[in-house]
Amino acid sequence: KTDLAISLFKKIPSDIVSVDSAMVYRGMNIGTAKPNSSCLQKAPHQLIDIRDPENAYSAGEFIRDAIMEIDNSFDKGNIPILVGGTMMYFRALTKGMAKLPPKNEEIRKNIEIESSIKGWPALHSELKLHDPKSALRINPNDSQRIQRALEVYRSSGKSISDWHKDNSYDTSNINFIKIGLVIEPRSLLHELIESRLDNMISKGFEKEVMSLRRRPLLKRNSPSMRSVGYRQFWAYLDGDYSWQEARDRSLFATRQLAKRQLTWLRSEDDLFFVNPLEASIIDTISKYIKSKLD
Repeated sequence: KTDLAISLFKKIPSDIVSVDSAMVYRGMNIGTAKPNSSCLQKAPHQLIDIRDPENAYSAGEFIRDAIMEIDNSFDKGNIPILVGGTMMYFRALTKGMAKLPPKNEEIRKNIEIESSIKGWPALHSELKLHDPKSALRINPNDSQRIQRALEVYRSSGKSISDWHKDNSYDTSNINFIKIGLVIEPRSLLHELIESRLDNMISKGFEKEVMSLRRRPLLKRNSPSMRSVGYRQFWAYLDGDYSWQEARDRSLFATRQLAKRQLTWLRSEDDLFFVNPLEASIIDTISKYIKSKLD
């Protein structure tokens, strides 16, 4: 995704806006495959390194920031290139998202305590009683989204589905040209995911997690540390399982994430699918963008 975005950046007047819920955090470089400083100097990415990992960053905040960057790009006469793999951010931006009530730390902590006793699937069952629409979309083990949905309901008495229905950010004036990158066959995708993970490990990913663990305000259950890879290697450093199991769990989680991303992509309307490994991929994408702009 990053390589293609940079190639497009060089080809057309544009600005790159990151759509990645982990790249927003400073110090999370190797595990997010964040572009290095040299790359960022040549092709600046907006919405990278804008938060310390101790502080949460929500989809609502992303929409606010992304709309600002999109407007800035349009004001310069450029085309904003939105690139990343956080599909929830893309969906919220293109479909609109409710202006949800602010976070309630006390309720959030109580939910975390309950999860340690009952488990997240049990809390998912509770969510199903109050907000069946959200429960249908959220995996029973997706702790972050279950927590937020329950927090919204408990703090406001109104389900997150109803909040989405009643008010949202308006992006109807933006023409989104959607391009999905899909590597086939699936076995090749799995090979590339494993190679990518091992490459990150060889670059010092474990040391990066160790450095993050030394930050006094950063906790294992912080939203940033729920990211794939960071969660598993933090648990390994806590002694929960072996290094090999941390690596294998990270690989499995990354493959599951890729599967969910593909599911999101296939549910999108008016999306142009391309194989990013094709030799003429940049020309293919450029021609498609031009056809949509003409």
